[in-house]
Amino acid sequence: MSRNEDSHGPVATPKLPSIRSKYSKVTQSLKYITRHSDETEGIRVENLIGFAQVPLSLAGPLEIHGHHQKDSIVAPLATVEATVVATVNRGCKAFQANGGVKAFAISEGMGRAPVFFFASVEDAVAFYKRLPSLEPQLRTDAEATSRFARMLRLTPYIMGSTVHVHFEYETGAAAGQNMTEIATTAATSKLLASDLGKELKIIKVNEEGNMTTDKCDAAAKGTRHPRGVQVMAWGTISREVCQSVLRCHPTDLVQTLRETRKGDIRNSNDGSSVNVANVIAAMSIATGQDAACVVESSWAHLIADYNESGSQDITFSIFLPSVVVGSVGGGTVYPTQREGLEMIGCAGPGRKWALAETIAAFVLVADVSVAASVASHTHTSGHVKLARQSKL
Repeated sequence: MSRNEDSHGPVATPKLPSIRSKYSKVTQSLKYITRHSDETEGIRVENLIGFAQVPLSLAGPLEIHGHHQKDSIVAPLATVEATVVATVNRGCKAFQANGGVKAFAISEGMGRAPVFFFASVEDAVAFYKRLPSLEPQLRTDAEATSRFARMLRLTPYIMGSTVHVHFEYETGAAAGQNMTEIATTAATSKLLASDLGKELKIIKVNEEGNMTTDKCDAAAKGTRHPRGVQVMAWGTISREVCQSVLRCHPTDLVQTLRETRKGDIRNSNDGSSVNVANVIAAMSIATGQDAACVVESSWAHLIADYNESGSQDITFSIFLPSVVVGSVGGGTVYPTQREGLEMIGCAGPGRKWALAETIAAFVLVADVSVAASVASHTHTSGHVKLARQSKL
């Protein structure tokens, strides 16, 4: 991603011939990776030689009744895995038959957690106690680096003779990972260099101490400090639709989900869901998001409320505490990815929460569809039919 997410324009890219010459041993025989090399101007990655093409399919339509997304959506899914799109389409069909899916983006946050070093635990404790009085100036210095960064709060954690301080921000329509790093580093560097920094006995400051779950499999922390948009989606499936579209009885579907929860507990899995990463990865690649953030964005909690003694309808809801997305900046500036965002009405300023609601809705329908394939004993046969051409 660009180091400055406030700027949405292209930047200079090193000339391809010099890069290919440097790596001629591996590039001279390439046929497919380099065939669109004339389209590389403005791409913001180092040592660029071409593109890795990923198949892109469509899933939907899905009627989304969100607070920020209110439309019938056909979603782009970039994936190399057969069955993913078919799974999502079946889930869309099931929920469409019962009025679609509702969604609600709850809150957002993006942060950095620098580490302040001291000579003793006593000095660390003294800094911890002084931090509330330092917050106004740290906020002023951090927000001065960006038109969009707004610092929400500071949360300190004492660890021996160091203090990890979680700086949490709102970042406008951008995902804000680089925005918050630049803002936090500016504020902490100014404090370190000041007379106050000497008075507080700060020895040095590291830019990050891994308390933000940045691309780490620890997103349960996101239920307390969102890293991205905290969002949920929900919808109801009737007994008739469950049997006719999902090909299983509601009781079998609910029982299957109960068993997955047992497996989650025994295996100490983070969250409680079925297959969230597939859709988040596919939509992230298609819309220019940072695909590596799938690791924290995929923590989810799926709940099935079953009206067993009455209509036998099931209301499904899914909660995702940290969906790292943006509708401007980063990879969203590239033409292909921008088209993906435009396709779902999520391009440009003010559409980040709509994007999060859209992703949550498609995650929900996919998770229920996968669970139904297990409940109906068709999960394996579906992969054999769609993914395998011959015995391995």
